[in-house]
Amino acid sequence: MAEKPQPVRVLYCGVCSLPPEYCEFGSDFEKCKPWLIQNVPDLYPNLLKEANDKGADTVADKLQSTGISSGAGDGAASSAPKQEEVKRLPGGKIKKKDKQEVVIEKVVRNKRKCITTVKGLELFGVKLSDASKKLGKKFATGASVVKGPTEKEQIDVQGDIAYDIVEFITDTWPDVPETAIFFIEDGRKVPAA
Repeated sequence: MAEKPQPVRVLYCGVCSLPPEYCEFGSDFEKCKPWLIQNVPDLYPNLLKEANDKGADTVADKLQSTGISSGAGDGAASSAPKQEEVKRLPGGKIKKKDKQEVVIEKVVRNKRKCITTVKGLELFGVKLSDASKKLGKKFATGASVVKGPTEKEQIDVQGDIAYDIVEFITDTWPDVPETAIFFIEDGRKVPAA
């Protein structure tokens, strides 16, 4: 009688969470090297030779600097606190962190009708759905959360309330300083303060 096939146990890198064979194709192979030397030295023999040439002290230093403990690991990620992850775009470029600023823009449509758009409130910890309700009540107009052209959410408020809205934002949400509020006028960013 034939034996039942057993599931294959796959080892994953404790740094980049790829199988060790694919670490060199990951986002940062340099950070994976100490983990690979410690856990799968036979897979990348040139790394082991490189480590022996530099000396054992540098390997231990590398382990400490990357946050990997020098004890034997079972392939799981270390329990050290994770650093803030950097978003990488498809070409490998690093996406810049958004500046904490609120941008207010007046968009004219159909000659006399206006829409005031408010972008960036979420960067200050403001929930956009709640902010939209408060803006609609305060200015007695329609206000809604919509996806902007850059796939980020923004608040659209009916009417030209661009200059009245600054005082309301700073009074309602004290975390938003007036120096972080800007207007878009004639295609340029102008500080509100």
